Amino acid sequence: MSEGTAPIREKEKPASEPLSPKELVRRGAVFFLLFALILFFSFAQPVFINVNNLMSILQAVSVVAIIGAGVTITLAIGGFDLSVGAVAASSVMAASYAMIVLDLNAYQTVPLVLAFGALVGLVNALLIVRLKVPDLLATLATMFLLTGLQLIPTAGRSISVGLILPDGTRATGKVDPAFLTIGRSSLLGTVPLPVILMLVVALVLYVLTERTRVGRLLYATGGNEAATRLAGANIARLKTFAYVLSGVLASLGGIIVAARVGRGDVSSGASLLMDSVAASLIGFAVLGLRRPNVLGTTIGAVFVGILLNGLTMLNAPYYTQDFIKGAVLVGALALTYGISRGKA
Repeated sequence: MSEGTAPIREKEKPASEPLSPKELVRRGAVFFLLFALILFFSFAQPVFINVNNLMSILQAVSVVAIIGAGVTITLAIGGFDLSVGAVAASSVMAASYAMIVLDLNAYQTVPLVLAFGALVGLVNALLIVRLKVPDLLATLATMFLLTGLQLIPTAGRSISVGLILPDGTRATGKVDPAFLTIGRSSLLGTVPLPVILMLVVALVLYVLTERTRVGRLLYATGGNEAATRLAGANIARLKTFAYVLSGVLASLGGIIVAARVGRGDVSSGASLLMDSVAASLIGFAVLGLRRPNVLGTTIGAVFVGILLNGLTMLNAPYYTQDFIKGAVLVGALALTYGISRGKA
């Protein structure tokens, strides 16, 4: 992205200065809407507020939140990773292929797939940092490459036990039960493991981006790359770190999906790109920060998950979901930027 698209910063008000009503609405808009949604769906369908349903919502959005966190890191440096959905989908296929075709166990498969995500991120960084290809074009090319590449080893078929390979032989491996626990187990029988992984990723990246020098340099790179370089920061290293991290998190999301469904489904990553980008952009509205932030991305993913789960319970047509997600995104960004336009 060019510097003109870098995140807009705003001056923080002194702690002693009271916030205006407009400022309060802008900073708390997402939380107010989230609370209103929970109340509405709870009254309309009392089972909505059930703990099991709430855990189901969090489990459903955990992959989107994790992948969205990677997108957020690339947004922080003024870039944009369009390949995350393809990386996640390829990771689903790679994990299944490693176990079912190559007969690897979970402890071999997980590091291998995470390394695959890191490699894709490294290729993206090479294109963007070394070859100076614009980030949108570089990651779009990677997305198309991976979308085709993941289908070649199995001739376009999903990967399941007993898969017939292109050479006519039958795969003899199976999905390791230890691998399935990543997507299907729960802590104390209540909190799904993917939710715990989502919270861990959010916490680690929040500390990294908001409380460390590396995080400040990432945002500085997105805000003013030239000034950050003059200050002595290694821009190439920061951008490489951001894209590699994005690739690893996308692969982690793919691992969770593969462990949940227990097979390599060729359509498993169809909506992951748009959903993760939507969560990242809704995150701009959280606390009125008007910049990419991991906390906001996680809340944005939960917001969309609650909305779609509630509408499903109310028997809203499935084909309206994308429209509703788009309307929520437009509304969140309008509240964030529009309310305080005169002060910006």
